[in-house]
Amino acid sequence: MTDQQRASDEEVRSEDRVDAPVVTEDTVEALVRSKLAEALGGKRGMVEAAVPTLTFTVSYIIGSDLRLSIMLGVAAALLLGVIRLVQRSSVQFVLTSLFGIGIAAVFAMRSGNAADAFLPGVIYNAVYAVVLSISVLVRWPAIGLMIGPFIGHKEDFTSWRANPAVVTLASRLTWLLVLPCVIRVVVQYPLWLADNQGWADTFALLGFSKVAMGWPLQVAAFAAMVWVLARGRTPLEQDRPASDGASVPDTDRS
Repeated sequence: MTDQQRASDEEVRSEDRVDAPVVTEDTVEALVRSKLAEALGGKRGMVEAAVPTLTFTVSYIIGSDLRLSIMLGVAAALLLGVIRLVQRSSVQFVLTSLFGIGIAAVFAMRSGNAADAFLPGVIYNAVYAVVLSISVLVRWPAIGLMIGPFIGHKEDFTSWRANPAVVTLASRLTWLLVLPCVIRVVVQYPLWLADNQGWADTFALLGFSKVAMGWPLQVAAFAAMVWVLARGRTPLEQDRPASDGASVPDTDRS
């Protein structure tokens, strides 16, 4: 290889290093934080998700009238939607809550058992946990798919997978999203089964566990994600040029 060819190859490699995105724990943490905040809707979105369920649960405990309890739950969601519209803010999370209580109403009204209103949530969490687990097992972790376009080459959606450290970290973070889903299923399914089979009246426990294991578990999962990122044991930065096995200091980077 001639000197000219070597110089040309080095120039190409140098350009690739400049174009390559620098991925750090801070980069990933900021993206995970913003995406999860967006998904949860912040504190207000979390409250709006809980209010219809609490209204339905408490009203049924007091009056044992399934139809009235469902109507009150739907009314609570609609009221929150009206407040959003008056304030000219997004009704996205209210609509999600309304859709959820609508599905719950279909299940409960069809069977006549109020506890069946919580069955769709159990099914959803079970399916969600399976899908997320599969994404990790096939080395396409869901968190990586969520943040990949922002930390990889924008023209190549899959470029983040070229960095094994990013794939490993994304897998760990995805497992932390699986955990709340598994906990909900493990706790709520036996409660639903006990009520459905007439072994015990667990409706109140189902309702309050759904709220208690909703956004609080998601927040706990996010806190665990931040802890994993803060440990700093997973190197995320792209390979840097080295001389005689020594790393180039940050200040020398182009």
